[in-house]
Amino acid sequence: MNRSTLDKLISYMGLALAAILLIGGILLSTASTFIKGEVQNQLASQKIVMPAGPGIERLSEEDKAALQPFAGQTMTNGAQAKAFADHYIAAHMNSMAQGKTYEEVSGEYMKVADKTSPEAQKLGEMRQTLFMGNTLRGMLLNAYAFGTMSNIAGTAAIVAYVGAALLALLAFLGFRHSRQSA
Repeated sequence: MNRSTLDKLISYMGLALAAILLIGGILLSTASTFIKGEVQNQLASQKIVMPAGPGIERLSEEDKAALQPFAGQTMTNGAQAKAFADHYIAAHMNSMAQGKTYEEVSGEYMKVADKTSPEAQKLGEMRQTLFMGNTLRGMLLNAYAFGTMSNIAGTAAIVAYVGAALLALLAFLGFRHSRQSA
């Protein structure tokens, strides 16, 4: 096989790979845009306003620092959802239950023989509140996970576009070289 034929063969392979990367970039861009839009729409429809001022004053310094960049904003992205779930809801749940989990409180509630007693009533209310808090946290952390996937897909799309452009350039140079080698 002569040099010109080899250059053409490698150049065609480069073009094929560039086309695959271009298609991949388009799919990744589409996925990123779709996921980001869905996260934004779903969170915005809940009309959750990030706490500000007195709403975060009683929290730890770590929790305040995590919430401060979003103070007063309507929740529309995964980063806000994670901050709210981990540094607002979780902080209030831990404070209310003295750091006990839903499972621990539920276990205590189940052990109380007289469910009408004041102790059982208090545990039952705490159990219900922790269940709702954990459910909301789970949903918000799912929004965070999907928001993160959107960011990763967007970054991967950029890498695919750059790779496609680089391979197309190298293929062009290979075809040019094949004409010079002929």
